[in-house]
Amino acid sequence: MAVPKYYEMMKPLLKAVNDGEPHTLKELKPVIAEGFSLSDADLAELLPSGRQTVFAIRLSWAGTYLLKAGLLERPARATFSITEEGKKVLKNCPEVIDPEFLDRYESFRKFKYSVSAEGGSEPAAALQDTKTPDDTFEEAFKQISDNLADEVLAEVIKLSPTAFEQMVIDLMYEMGYGAFENSGHTTPVTNDEGIDGVIMEDKLGFDLIYIQAKKWDPEQTIGRPQIQSFVGAISGKGGKGLFVTTAKFAKSAIDYARHQHIILIDGPKLARLMIEHNFGVSLKKTFEIKTIDIDLFNSYTE
Repeated sequence: MAVPKYYEMMKPLLKAVNDGEPHTLKELKPVIAEGFSLSDADLAELLPSGRQTVFAIRLSWAGTYLLKAGLLERPARATFSITEEGKKVLKNCPEVIDPEFLDRYESFRKFKYSVSAEGGSEPAAALQDTKTPDDTFEEAFKQISDNLADEVLAEVIKLSPTAFEQMVIDLMYEMGYGAFENSGHTTPVTNDEGIDGVIMEDKLGFDLIYIQAKKWDPEQTIGRPQIQSFVGAISGKGGKGLFVTTAKFAKSAIDYARHQHIILIDGPKLARLMIEHNFGVSLKKTFEIKTIDIDLFNSYTE
């Protein structure tokens, strides 16, 4: 199943600490995960930034909101225990505890609402009923990244076929393949035998990567026959195959390439690789999202 929203974790979190004993977040994670029957894949799902798991960040925010409402307390770092008010709530509360329910507590309202310059109150922009601040930030990050990928691909489409082939070789260089003199080159246009470029994987040239780079319409679908033709072109050459295109691949092409150990890169994946390796893009702004260094503080109490 999908990872629950943070507010869906709040009641299970209260129940998990209802024995009155302090519990670390590390102890609580498997308990909450088991309660929702989450798979290893669910627990491994990462936020768009790839820095934290969706499950861990949502559970952390569930604990934060319950703390702000006074239903949990923190007897030690990264540790929760239930309050008397939390015990009362568990005896008579809805199936799901959400921010609307927590609004009855002044301490939570102060956390949720900011006082405007005019003296009135308005919801804090960072706190939404169904999303944590991290969710909101990560979704914005993903949207910006997706828009950038579209723009990158649009610029790539404007290149000539020959320029596209050279760009792919240059991208491979930036990714660390053939990162030395005379390690990569395109093949002559009139006699490429279905191979558009060759790049050395090691400095002595023992391992070669044969590249087919096709700048085709993004709406075009490449089928198995094109991949078979490429496999035939590199057969017996003792190298590896990489097929790069601005188009997309049919499932039959993907399945065949997998069995032939050919790597496929379509338009969206090409754009993401360019962004990841800062190729064709420049840094506009940097945000640092920081968290508590528990190990540092623990070192002072040992």
